[in-house]
Amino acid sequence: MPVRRTPSRSLTAVKRAAKRCRACPLWEKATQTVFGEGPEDARFFFIGEQAGDQEDRSGRPFVGPAGGLLDKALAEVGIARERIYVTNVIKHFKFELRGKRRIHQRADAREIAACLQWLERELDRLRPRHVVCLGAMAAKVMLGNAFGLMRQRGTWIEREPGQWCLATVHPAYVLRNRADYDAAYAAFVADLKKLKAPPR
Repeated sequence: MPVRRTPSRSLTAVKRAAKRCRACPLWEKATQTVFGEGPEDARFFFIGEQAGDQEDRSGRPFVGPAGGLLDKALAEVGIARERIYVTNVIKHFKFELRGKRRIHQRADAREIAACLQWLERELDRLRPRHVVCLGAMAAKVMLGNAFGLMRQRGTWIEREPGQWCLATVHPAYVLRNRADYDAAYAAFVADLKKLKAPPR
């Protein structure tokens, strides 16, 4: 296991700096920065894709429908939400207005590149041993563009000495899979059950 380096800035200071981020235009329409949350000694570090509508309004990650499904699946596996750290690659809500509705839009490569500084600082500060990637964006950021989510999901991969990653679908994918929701949810839970016996 690699030696943990003492970070030059606390996570609180990084969060404060992220609130003032102007590295890409997404901050202009968003209500606020949605930074990660959870204990600094969390056993698992979860990474999603980007803040959604309810996250943008509350300032907290995974509090909308996808967050509710994640909480349900974690409870089924026996992992308390309070014991994990959860964040997103993109810290602002990207959306398109359709009438009064704010419709989620996918971040582009430039926006991802601009926002990665904050995820990198979270990882540097917490030094997680076990990282869980929710969705293709998070998986490719952590494991490279060659990583195939549906082909390699649910498998622990050593990203660097002392740090392991497991990728699965984003909970929003399960919610959208109305035609076969039960099977999609069961597969998601099966992936998360791999957290019960992670690599050491």
